[in-house]
Amino acid sequence: MSALNPARGHIGLVVLGSIAGGLGVGAVLDLLAFGGSSETTITGMALLSLACGLGLLAVLSSWRTSQPQTWAVTPAALFAVAGISIALADPGNRVLGLLGWVWPALLLVIVIWMQRAARRSLRNWSRLALLYPAFAVLTLVAIGGAYETAAEATTSHSVPKLGHVYAVNGHSLYLECSGRGTPTVILFNGLGERASSWARVRPNVDGTTRICTYDRAGEGRSGTAPGRQDGRQLAADLHALLAVAQVPGPYVLAGHSVGGTYALVYAHEYPSQVAGVTLVDSATPYQFDLPAYPGFYSMWRRVSGLFPTIARAGVTRALGLGTPRAVRADHDEFAELPTAFRQAQALKTLGSKPLVVLTADLGQQAGWFAAQDRLALLSTNRAHRTTRGATHTALLDDRHFATITGTAIKAAVLSARSGLRLTDLRAGA
Repeated sequence: MSALNPARGHIGLVVLGSIAGGLGVGAVLDLLAFGGSSETTITGMALLSLACGLGLLAVLSSWRTSQPQTWAVTPAALFAVAGISIALADPGNRVLGLLGWVWPALLLVIVIWMQRAARRSLRNWSRLALLYPAFAVLTLVAIGGAYETAAEATTSHSVPKLGHVYAVNGHSLYLECSGRGTPTVILFNGLGERASSWARVRPNVDGTTRICTYDRAGEGRSGTAPGRQDGRQLAADLHALLAVAQVPGPYVLAGHSVGGTYALVYAHEYPSQVAGVTLVDSATPYQFDLPAYPGFYSMWRRVSGLFPTIARAGVTRALGLGTPRAVRADHDEFAELPTAFRQAQALKTLGSKPLVVLTADLGQQAGWFAAQDRLALLSTNRAHRTTRGATHTALLDDRHFATITGTAIKAAVLSARSGLRLTDLRAGA
């Protein structure tokens, strides 16, 4: 019977199949079944996938080969319990940060134990070619996790002289203002941007009027909100922040990218507080009407859902993509964009309030220019410019194009201040 048993020569295939099976389960769970879910869900499913791979190794090697790897049962059970616990408990960012002082050491201990157990029980090429590289990856994850935790603990969160942090709606928000004059300009960051993203634009405006920028909850120097926030909740946060900071309205709102959408939601919620609007290559409330956007959104929501989890291993910091807190905030905000777009659709008109629409002409998706034309129709006092040679990000990042952005904002300010139509102003529109 033993001569007829094909299992003796197949331990290498079992190891390969177990690793492939674990990766396959991970892809199904984290990209398909739960793609785009919260960090704790993605992390929990990743641990369950690891448990599945180890479980397959234990079961198949005992069933189909003469080299049973029963040691794999113990780490499989540990990873399964950890994955289910994290997914169900759904700990917040603070708790996950505290766990960062514990889990890297525990993972390293488990990896060392698995390596020793495999060395004793697995006598096959697959130990060196497959298992040890897998263990090496887990070791790097543990080292990266320890690095990330230490880096976060030693990072300075000092507030610049121009900025202040205020308690608003149960959390803290960072606000930074400069310049003098009215109406005050309020800058709305795009997705992934922070208050500092406007550094090249602000000097072109604060000689004309007061200008303020802020970080949304969970981003930059602002504290974390209790949960995800839609456009109306973000507008309520900003309204309360400006009141607490004693920044009187009305305001000229200026938003870049999805920041323009948030500006439109604010204009709808607090119309008496709005003197004018500048939309800097702004997303449109009808973003999902653009031909390619629904597919992009679905794909990127799933892929970016992995970022907060891998950020805990220091990957995103090393690549310059941000800290776990930052990428988690960006992912949560991205998940709420469909709601924010729908809320912005409630704004049908700005009346005769000045509206400047500034559009970049390079690298745009199909339908973008028509969508920008549609945005300009929100006001009877409007100016729409297409900036030749500019990309979406260059309108903030490039010194030359940042000057053009500043000029567009000043045009809305001067129109609101003087009562002149944009077409009647010499400088600006």
